[in-house]
Amino acid sequence: MTMTDRIPVTLLTGFLGAGKTTLLNRLLQDAHAGRVAVVVNEFGEAGLDHDLIEEAAEDVVLMPAGCICCTIRGDLSKTLISLLARRARGELPFDRVVIETTGLADPGPVYHTLLVDPVLAPNYALDGVVTVVDAVLGVDTLNAHAEAQAQVAMADCIVLSKRDLVDAGALEALGARLDQLNRTAPRIGANKGGVPTSALWGLGLGASAATPDQALTWLAGPAADPLAGVSGLNTPKAQAPVGQIAPSHHASDDRISTASITLEDPIPVEVFDLWLDTLIALKGSNILRLKGIVHLQGVPKPFVFHGVQHIFEPPVPLKNWREGESTSRIVVIARDMSKDDLNASFAMLHMQPEQVASAQGMTAHTVSEPF
Repeated sequence: MTMTDRIPVTLLTGFLGAGKTTLLNRLLQDAHAGRVAVVVNEFGEAGLDHDLIEEAAEDVVLMPAGCICCTIRGDLSKTLISLLARRARGELPFDRVVIETTGLADPGPVYHTLLVDPVLAPNYALDGVVTVVDAVLGVDTLNAHAEAQAQVAMADCIVLSKRDLVDAGALEALGARLDQLNRTAPRIGANKGGVPTSALWGLGLGASAATPDQALTWLAGPAADPLAGVSGLNTPKAQAPVGQIAPSHHASDDRISTASITLEDPIPVEVFDLWLDTLIALKGSNILRLKGIVHLQGVPKPFVFHGVQHIFEPPVPLKNWREGESTSRIVVIARDMSKDDLNASFAMLHMQPEQVASAQGMTAHTVSEPF
């Protein structure tokens, strides 16, 4: 199946009390949301509106109590396979799936399962990670909990709840804190728990027919807020000068940093392979997000790559890319990687092909060492 044939899956995450269930309730009442199958934890914990559950009983799948990520390779996989079977039999027509995680969940295992499960991978495609952040407690929560930091770092879209309860200064402080963790994800303000459905769907980039503007927005965030009338929260994202590494954003009170690089000339294939293999071998478990638009020598069109830890989605060639535009752009969000680590990693992309053989030998003997 092609990317467009697969069923899109949205992962809805956020720390305890952030407002995920309120957002989900509003989403299910939205006539523009389409036919949505929802996978949640135990009904009482999820707190979905009781009347809504009765009205949409055939579209809601309730999982046993407990953290989704703790049962990811069992209950969740079985639930999604069951949904496929019911859809194939015509018992449960739906167009997309929303998975609501628990407040303490790391989104990574869900992402991995969708990519590597032999039944799920051909039938489901991750459409995006939506993270809800409480505007009242957001800064304190991010300062205190690594789980909340990981949820923000992996987000394709950040929804700010309870904005009406804080002043402009608090929102600015929260925005600065979010910048330290994830500068590229669009931010949308929820209005009484609701946001336009269009802001939550289509967050990934899985089509080779994507335009250059769509690809660049996916990678680095919009230059201006397309939903300014709704949120007014997005700000232009600074780009690294061509051939240079953007500053690493690393807060002193958390373990997550982000950095990016732009390279004007196409990258030799062996250099890119060595860089990616080395980064994954040395730091794979700490890579929260790794994505880029890459031009390789001898390849006429660039491709998009995207992964979490050591698991990557199949690369997508961008067939509609502009002729003569060959700048590669790569973004890394990682845990426990210093600015020096990130800079040393990106420096490998400036290597020449003849340097690869010796570097491979060094890597083989230092796989447990930092860059």
